[in-house]
Amino acid sequence: MSGEQAPEQLEPLPSDWERCLAVVAHPDDLEYGAASAVATWTDRGAEVRYLLVSRGEAGIDGLEPGACAALREREQQESAAVVGVTSVEFLDHRDGVIEYGTALRRDIAAAVRRHRPELIVTLNHHDTWGGNFWNTPDHRAVGRAVLDAVADAGNRWIFPELIDEQGLEPWDGVRWVAVAASPEPTHAAEVGEGIERGVRSLLAHRTYIEALTEEDPEAYCRSVVSGTAGRAAPRFGGRPAVAFELFPLR
Repeated sequence: MSGEQAPEQLEPLPSDWERCLAVVAHPDDLEYGAASAVATWTDRGAEVRYLLVSRGEAGIDGLEPGACAALREREQQESAAVVGVTSVEFLDHRDGVIEYGTALRRDIAAAVRRHRPELIVTLNHHDTWGGNFWNTPDHRAVGRAVLDAVADAGNRWIFPELIDEQGLEPWDGVRWVAVAASPEPTHAAEVGEGIERGVRSLLAHRTYIEALTEEDPEAYCRSVVSGTAGRAAPRFGGRPAVAFELFPLR
């Protein structure tokens, strides 16, 4: 016997839901792993919609923000379609300087009331990715705003203007918030059959990836997506998976 302890196992992510809203800061945030899970969800008939808080206009150094925003919006829509998502919305908060606060909470709460999801997916809201790998301000702000906006969406006395001006009645039907890429995962979704589409979904952000790395884009995407699923496997019965930190709300 080696004496080594088996890694603590992740619980299966709940699957008894039909509508999901994924809310992240930038185009491509979902494609670094979570999109593989999205592919498996849409394959079983679930409805998944995307909400991007910014258009990623500050993401490519050699491209001015207006042109970059249009390009990244197009790439995100193409990327979403690969995994069966046809609804992609953008909030137009400024990339790189997204601020946590009531304006962001209101915008996300409005989207929750519009789309009425049972599951919300967002990206890591913690200060780091684990260890000393510092997270970015946009990711932290959006992730935390999502967790708070779920309660806002269900309370008619918070942001009453959403009812008065937009006719958006409260929605308290969110049952879980699942945080992708968290350093403190609790659950996982098996993605064996979704990995290939996850790779193609990330590859749809080709212009951004070509600016990000000198590696061959397809090789880079395959390494990232397969690596993400593989790292979760030892904690999920050896099965390729996407890990999430799950916050139950009911």
